[in-house]
Amino acid sequence: MEEQLALEHDCLLPLERQFHEAARRNNVGRMKELIAMGVNIRAKNNVGRMALHWASGAGHEQAVRLLLEYEVSVDDKDMYGMNALLLSAWFGHLRILQMLVNSGAKINCEDKLDRTAFHLAAEHGQLDALDFLIGSGCDHGIKDKAGNTALHLAGKNGHSAVLQRIIEIGLDLEEKNAEGFTALHMAAEGGHLDCVRLLIQAGSKVNAQTQKQMNCLHYAALHGFDDIAQVLIDAGISVDAANHQNASPIHIAVLNNFPSLVRLLIKAEIDLDATDNRHQTPLHIAAENSRQDIAEMILIAGVNLNLTDKQGKTSLDVAARSNHISLADMIIKADRFYKWEQDNLRTDPDSWAVKPLSFKQDHGVETQHIRSVMWRLATKYLKHNDWKKLAHYWKFTDAHIRAIEQQWTGTKSYREHGHRMLLIWLHGVIMAAENPNKGLYEGLVGIGRRDLAESIRKKANADCNSSKKCTAM
Repeated sequence: MEEQLALEHDCLLPLERQFHEAARRNNVGRMKELIAMGVNIRAKNNVGRMALHWASGAGHEQAVRLLLEYEVSVDDKDMYGMNALLLSAWFGHLRILQMLVNSGAKINCEDKLDRTAFHLAAEHGQLDALDFLIGSGCDHGIKDKAGNTALHLAGKNGHSAVLQRIIEIGLDLEEKNAEGFTALHMAAEGGHLDCVRLLIQAGSKVNAQTQKQMNCLHYAALHGFDDIAQVLIDAGISVDAANHQNASPIHIAVLNNFPSLVRLLIKAEIDLDATDNRHQTPLHIAAENSRQDIAEMILIAGVNLNLTDKQGKTSLDVAARSNHISLADMIIKADRFYKWEQDNLRTDPDSWAVKPLSFKQDHGVETQHIRSVMWRLATKYLKHNDWKKLAHYWKFTDAHIRAIEQQWTGTKSYREHGHRMLLIWLHGVIMAAENPNKGLYEGLVGIGRRDLAESIRKKANADCNSSKKCTAM
């Protein structure tokens, strides 16, 4: 900081440099001494800053009063477009503001961004300064270079008390800046819940869109602001609205990995089959980015797994191509479950058998024995094409088999493929409340491996008799 000041003061004479420093520290006695010595009280440093700038920005009433007695120019700006009035509004120095206005300072002066003192007081949450400026007749509706009113800046920076005051004076809540943002957009994007609530209560339109066709919920989804999303949904915002890339809020929430927000949007009955500019559904995005928790929510809610993106890929294709094995298996489980549910007319979630629906990998103690049996079966006993025969027998589709085969290659890769297929099959059996030992026996017989079926049955029964924790085949 001291080095920066030294550089700024390079063009000042020694006494002028001392005068600036005295004003910055409110050393009025030294200022008077220097004035008596004939110092130029209007001297500017390298960035066009005078002693009045320092005193006003720091809130030093005595120093400012002294400089005003010597009639320094109150409206001179530095190279950043800042004068004494703008600095005092920025930092909320009410008494300095009053002194400057009484001395003739222009109340609607602007900085380089075309922001007035009213803008700056709103931007930095200076309520007392804002009230004074309102009472002094400043122009409330001036826009800065970006098209922002004071309402935009207060909302953007989360200054709820200031925002409430500006709402009370009647600024247009639907005024848009150059990017099409209303104050509500700014508050939502900034994550300022109190400001969002204030603006909604005041009548802001929750479905207003920016130039990118984004509503406030898009920004809540982009940044993972669950509480703001809830307030917007309660206020009736469109959860299915798409932006310029045709991405709904849930696409954005999935992409940015905000599970709690995805859960909230699903609860609000958002369209889970909506597609973006790449024709990708939220599940495509989850599959591409390995968002397993989010994919689980989407799959449990129920989606169309046949939808394809611009490349003709389903979400299963995307997961398999991206080498997200667990997620690909989840999608296959879901696809098989949807078909079983449809075949059995089980549309009521309360009718799901045995345990809550999940498509994640099973690590439960109750299935530990059968999973151990299937591991030995896949890695020691099944021949090269046996797993595919079993898959077809159990009505796995060609797409399912391709997705399983896409990972791992080599002469022994069929073992991993077979094991994955068996675990996927087991999920469906458990959800249907069927006997997995019986189903496994029937499947092996069905593909002509009765010898193996009998061998597995005897081994399983022997294990069951010793442990008494499983059902015999």
